Amino acid sequence: MIIFDKLWKTMENRGVSTYYLREKCGLDSKTIRRLRANDNMETKTLDKLCTVLDCRLEDIAEYVKSPE
Repeated sequence: MIIFDKLWKTMENRGVSTYYLREKCGLDSKTIRRLRANDNMETKTLDKLCTVLDCRLEDIAEYVKSPE
């Protein structure tokens, strides 16, 4: 399972809000909700996030083993 807990920490460290992501990245509110819920994301969206936050993928997402 891919989780996006690191995204929120990276955003906080860089002083970036979800409003900024919507305006600068072109992400809509639905995508922000999906990120918060750790739903599937397109690689295109992850690329946009890394570009805007000037970070690596491992700064915004991580793999954790799903409970069985």
